[in-house]
Amino acid sequence: MDRRPLWLAALALAVVVQLVVLYLPSPPEGPGIPGLDKVVHVGVFAAPALAGVLGGLRPAVLGAALAAHAVVSELAQHALLAERSGDAWDVAADLVGVALGLAVGVALRRRAARPIERHERR
Repeated sequence: MDRRPLWLAALALAVVVQLVVLYLPSPPEGPGIPGLDKVVHVGVFAAPALAGVLGGLRPAVLGAALAAHAVVSELAQHALLAERSGDAWDVAADLVGVALGLAVGVALRRRAARPIERHERR
């Protein structure tokens, strides 16, 4: 069964979530756990990277697009959203998420492409 369409649907959903998280006019109030916002940044970039690779997109192209969006989103937050501010550490967390999502996606895709090893019975 070809699961690429399901992964592409997951990619679309992950991008919608990413856009809401990044461009909501004011950041949502969290539980006040230090560093939690960086974990969220990793997640909202890892999810589309992973889903995109498993959906058949080229990792290099996907990675470049997501890395560019990491930078652009922080610049947009700084320049266009009064209650938000750009943060270089958020960009770093975003890039960690991109790398993590791509790495896991490529590993899973390679594993799925390997022929099933059959053990010979003796």
